[in-house]
Amino acid sequence: QVQLVESGGGLVQAGGSLRLSCAASGSIFSINAMGWYRQAPGKQRELVATITSGGITNYADSVKGRFTISRDNAKNTVYLQMNSLIPEDTAVYYCNARVRRSLSPREYDYWGQGTQVTVSS
Repeated sequence: QVQLVESGGGLVQAGGSLRLSCAASGSIFSINAMGWYRQAPGKQRELVATITSGGITNYADSVKGRFTISRDNAKNTVYLQMNSLIPEDTAVYYCNARVRRSLSPREYDYWGQGTQVTVSS
């Protein structure tokens, strides 16, 4: 099995910054894409940002220019630097990893437990 452990959430004032981390461990042969998603109360989970093993990134329009995703492949860890936070960023943030567990090309999706980010106005 594979576990994703997130850290770094919390309460911050509008305009502030937070950095989320997510470390993957367990039966990992390789990790293709890693990413962050978020879910606000009463809303569906939405993509925030993703990054491939080669460093290609993709961002939701709402966070472009404010958030930066990065990863350390040696540590199987993905980060999300969030700057210029606004109250609309308040949500539970979930880490995702697409994992190969062996030489088989089959990939599995894993999710972290979620970390709360609250931005006060």
